[in-house]
Amino acid sequence: MRTQVAIIGAGPSGLLLGQLLSRAGIDNLVIERQSPDYVLGRIRAGVLEQVCVDLLDEAGVGERMHREGLVHGGFDMLFKGKRHRIDMFTLTGGKNVMVYGQTEVTRDLMNARMAAGQPIVYNAANVSVHDFDTTHPVVRYETDGAVGKVPHELACDFIAGCDGFHGVCRASVPAQSITEYEKVYPFGWLGILADVPPVSHELIYANTERGFALCSMRSATRSRYYVQCDLGDKVEQWSDDAFWAELRSRLDPQAGEQLVTGPSIEKSIAPLRSFVAEPMRFGRMFLAGDAAHIVPPTGAKGLNLAATDVKYLSSALIEHYREHSAAGIDNYSERCLRRIWKAERFSWWFTSLMHRFPDTGGFGQKVQEAELDYLVHSQAASRALAENYVGLPLNFGD
Repeated sequence: MRTQVAIIGAGPSGLLLGQLLSRAGIDNLVIERQSPDYVLGRIRAGVLEQVCVDLLDEAGVGERMHREGLVHGGFDMLFKGKRHRIDMFTLTGGKNVMVYGQTEVTRDLMNARMAAGQPIVYNAANVSVHDFDTTHPVVRYETDGAVGKVPHELACDFIAGCDGFHGVCRASVPAQSITEYEKVYPFGWLGILADVPPVSHELIYANTERGFALCSMRSATRSRYYVQCDLGDKVEQWSDDAFWAELRSRLDPQAGEQLVTGPSIEKSIAPLRSFVAEPMRFGRMFLAGDAAHIVPPTGAKGLNLAATDVKYLSSALIEHYREHSAAGIDNYSERCLRRIWKAERFSWWFTSLMHRFPDTGGFGQKVQEAELDYLVHSQAASRALAENYVGLPLNFGD
């Protein structure tokens, strides 16, 4: 078997890369170790920057997003029991974000690839990457056959590692060739998904003495809520009633009264970490998305960073095949990392500002409240927050 680009991972970054390459006439095969239902069952973020929205349009999968997504021009910051709106649209000269679940983005990309007859190998076992430091990379994997596992060898020009934090691609790089940077936060997010109307038409980020809370949504009838919790907490400890009571205790009186509760359809605890691997290119293998970087979900940068990685990588590969130029490929890692570290900085800052840390006590809470008070009353500070939240332009700093 042979293809031009082997894409490892059928999450949104792998599928988006495949869609962009296919539309440019570049042959590619997507290989995924999980089933389609498992991929769609992963509940993730839902705030898309304009850069991401534009890229989905470029890929030809934006129709349902524009029809069903929710355009937000601002969000609320809640502290000391009072909400303050950050008017992103005005502060950034007319920029918004789109609330549209990552699951729906993945579904749209899967459907587009199926409609175009482009292949995806699901349930691939023992995936491995080889010879990516040569001009003849190879991907090996197994699929289920009538009499057991069937081995496959896929020759290709390039390998795109879109297989997530625990994927095989980054793990296959020699330790001396990669540097990893990581910060693990001393708390997690307990999140639930429920078919209840959102408590507010825009997101609410709350800083309280009891810890952080976030009120988000997936649609006008489905809400996604989070509360900061201890790393040692288990989902089984939290009944729906206990979650709703804790969330209400962290909201302002008006939001607390308006909060509609109901049975959860998904409940999970996510630890928070910041992570970056450098570089993101190893010969003819490239890392993209969570394979190369993780951000805490505060500020919703994960999917958006993955999308911009894909934009840079697809442009570089298209340039290689159309113009026989290696400029985009050679600059891929540096261009991505400049943007990634800016997003890492923002996500770290926003996380540090909004959460209760176990070692800072009352002093830390008062300092956070003072910074938040300055933030919402200084137009310059509010503009910096809004500019980062809606997403920096692709050419920022070039």
